[in-house]
Amino acid sequence: MLVLPATVTHSCALAIAQAMKAGVGAQTAGVVMDASGLSRFDSSALAVMLACSREAAAVGKSFAVQGLPIKLGQLANLYGVAALIPAAA
Repeated sequence: MLVLPATVTHSCALAIAQAMKAGVGAQTAGVVMDASGLSRFDSSALAVMLACSREAAAVGKSFAVQGLPIKLGQLANLYGVAALIPAAA
């Protein structure tokens, strides 16, 4: 499982995305990203999730997010990308 840090904002998103994308390859099955610890974020958090989703798809793995904060889910709906970051079962 990939675990997002408490803060994902524009200033740190690139480094976090690179680390998370590297972690995709280490997952043996589908990729699940844990966003439950997110407490400070902006739309860059969605960009990180989407980058990981693309990376997972590129290597034939499913991608899902667990613990998505309500406000980030609302932002994903507003931007029209909610379907691209499905909730983990």
